[in-house]
Amino acid sequence: MDQIDEDGFRANVGIILMRDDGRLFLGRRIGNRGWQFPQGGVRRGEPLEQALFRELKEEIGLDPAQVAVAAATRQWLRYRLPSRFVRRGQVPLCIGQKQRWYLLRLRTADDPRFRFDHTSEPEFDEWRWADYWEPVREVVSFKRPVYLEALHELGARVFPGGLPPYPDWWPEAAGAAQAPGAATVPAR
Repeated sequence: MDQIDEDGFRANVGIILMRDDGRLFLGRRIGNRGWQFPQGGVRRGEPLEQALFRELKEEIGLDPAQVAVAAATRQWLRYRLPSRFVRRGQVPLCIGQKQRWYLLRLRTADDPRFRFDHTSEPEFDEWRWADYWEPVREVVSFKRPVYLEALHELGARVFPGGLPPYPDWWPEAAGAAQAPGAATVPAR
């Protein structure tokens, strides 16, 4: 069973998988419902890194030996679900997600064989490598502030010479998602 806190946020791990060239894994959600990073719920009593590696296997078929943890967000990053996605009859009520994000580096230069059949309900049906900032534009709009914050925080730790340059479309996509830091909901 998933963990939902007293404020209605479901505990979740987010996975940013990076190749040596700085490009990131993006998965297309089943039914062509957009592109996003792998992510998934944390079970009650499950340590975060255990959830990370379980979700990595379930969603894209990789084992822990194929990746190295390069960085993790220091705090939970939260987003609220649009009201049309809130399941009002659910107990406890889930109004959004709180996520700990991990940036993983592939241990090999060769592309691994991604598999989406490790669960009866696969998340993705296609994948591609994307430039570092592209996921901000590709993800569903209500997740953009969290993507912005995770990419800024984790990127600052894995790119000691500075973050990758912003693309030409950046002001449009980033402006719609707000500035870094706007994604968090104050903790109680």
